Parts: sequence; C-alpha cells; structure tokens
Amino acid sequence: MEKRRFGMTEVTSSVIGFGTWEMSVRQYGHIDVPAATRAVQSAIDHGITLFDTSETYGPFTSETLLGKALGNRRREVVLVTKVGFTFRDDPDNPGFKKTADRDSSAQNIIAHVEGCLKRLRTDFIDLLLLHFYDHRTPHEDTIGGLEALKSAGKIRQYGVSNFDVPMMAACQRQGRLTANQVGYHLFDRRVEKAVLPYCRENGIGFMAYGSLAFGLLSGAFSSETRFVEWDWRSRGEAFGLPLFEREHFLKALRVVDALKRLAADYGKSVAQLAIAWLLGQAGVTVALVGMRNEGELKENVAAAEWRLTAEDLAAIERIFSEAEVPSYIDAPIVT
Repeated sequence: MEKRRFGMTEVTSSVIGFGTWEMSVRQYGHIDVPAATRAVQSAIDHGITLFDTSETYGPFTSETLLGKALGNRRREVVLVTKVGFTFRDDPDNPGFKKTADRDSSAQNIIAHVEGCLKRLRTDFIDLLLLHFYDHRTPHEDTIGGLEALKSAGKIRQYGVSNFDVPMMAACQRQGRLTANQVGYHLFDRRVEKAVLPYCRENGIGFMAYGSLAFGLLSGAFSSETRFVEWDWRSRGEAFGLPLFEREHFLKALRVVDALKRLAADYGKSVAQLAIAWLLGQAGVTVALVGMRNEGELKENVAAAEWRLTAEDLAAIERIFSEAEVPSYIDAPIVT
C-alpha cells in the first residue's frame, strides 16, 4: 500500500489508517470483539500501518481492545491516540463513565498519557494528539506538556485534532505540530477553505476522520434505517452538520444511490469511491476508516489503489449539485 509522510517529520504511514471509534462500546452500536480483533491483525497483513484511537472512545474501551488486538505486533505500526479530557461517573449508568470536561492543560495531558500507555500495552506512543482544545488553557502550557512527554520518551511526535487555523498557528509558535486530525468526507468539505491548505503549506500532516461520513458512504443505510438512542447519530447532528436529521438524511441517501451507480461502472463500491476521492485531495496524509470485520477491511484496502479521473471527479460534483446537497465549505469546523 502507498505510504505518505507526515509533513516534514520522519513519520510515514499507509494512506489508509485503521480508525477505532467504532470499537467503542455504547457509542457506535454493537461491536463484535473477536471479529474486530481479527480485523486488526489482518489489517497489518494487508499493509495498514497506522492505528488511531482515543481515551474518549468508550471511554477507554477502544484503547483497551486495540492494545489487546495488536499483541506482539505493536512495533509494526504507527500508534496514534488522543487525550485532553477529564471523566466522571455517570449516575444514570452505574459503572459507566462519560466525558465531563475538556482539559488541555499540561498537567492533565501528562497524567492521562500514563493511562493510555497502560491500556495500549506499550511504553511509547508514536503520535499523541490533543483531541479538542478547551479554549482556556494557554497554548504554551499545552505544547509545553507535549514537549515534556516527547523529551521523556513517552511519545515520539505530537499534534492536534479539530483545530482551526488560528489555533494551529498559535501552537506552531510554541512548538512543531506533526498532524491535525479533522473530519473530512464528501458530505463535509469545510476543511478545504483554510485548514487543509494551511496544513499543506506548513508541512503539517492531515488525518481525515469520518471518511465514510460516519456510515452514510458505506452504502449500508436505507430510508428504513433508525439509530438506537445511545448511538450518537440518533441526535441527527454530526460535528455541527445536520447529516442525520431526517430530511437531510433522506436527501443524502439519494446522493449515495447515484454515487453507487458511478462506482458500479468500475466494479467498485460507494465506500471505495469515497475513500479514493479523499486520497486524491492534495494535502491529505491518511484517510481513517473504521473496520469492524475482515470484509470491510478488504474492501477499504482495495480502494487505496483506485485513482479517480477528472471525468469521475466532475461526475461526483454534478451528483451533489443536482441533488442540491451542500458541501458546507463555508461553515466553521467544530472546535
């Protein structure tokens, strides 16, 4: 599989990364743990070298499952996790924890990395990201904590997630960002206005999450699809956009049907089309994709070799234009 470099660092990885948000119990529906474990091992065999997780996925569930699934192959991969929250018990769900508050302070970051290392069964993290900014901690304090972790050998590189350009620029004045991880897919092109160009021009790797629009571009949904109450998509909103609100959802499904027909002309799936489109965007380093079983894995891996033509790209634009589905390029990203 093709590999790309993260900005001006020595870090390189496969263009498709294994996203593990879907491996978090009670956030993304049912998870078949044995199947997910097999998918992790098979992903390495198929050339995927980057695995992305976060302490908030579950919380803690995804890191724990990934640590076990990687086993003795941990050193073969680029391991990415994210911190920047505090947690408290949820009185309505005894024994289950939920996010309480963002905390970007150096003290909190340094303390929480210890838990990440333990759950992931490793003595260092290749790339640590601040998941969200708390909008109160001075950037010099945050970067100072990340630099301290790097000097101590607990992390190799650091970066951010869900940061806009002013926030990245403030961090760059204090240190050196390796990556920014932000949502990017055919139904959400907000990063194209400023974030992606800034990363490209300043040698910062770009990790796209939500590559399949949180399932919309998987081809698995229909007008009959309903999300259970504790699936986050049941709220209708996806990072500030109304992608799963009923009217928008039904319109999006019509777009997906048209994209399916375009992909079928090549003997491909709509998911492969979505991934190929994303990897063709200048500045994208890695497309993160959830893979809960080996079938999804093989389908996603095959997409890495597909190069869309100018005619294909024009056809995609026409599909969205004719359906009057917005790209939201002028909307601010959720920070």
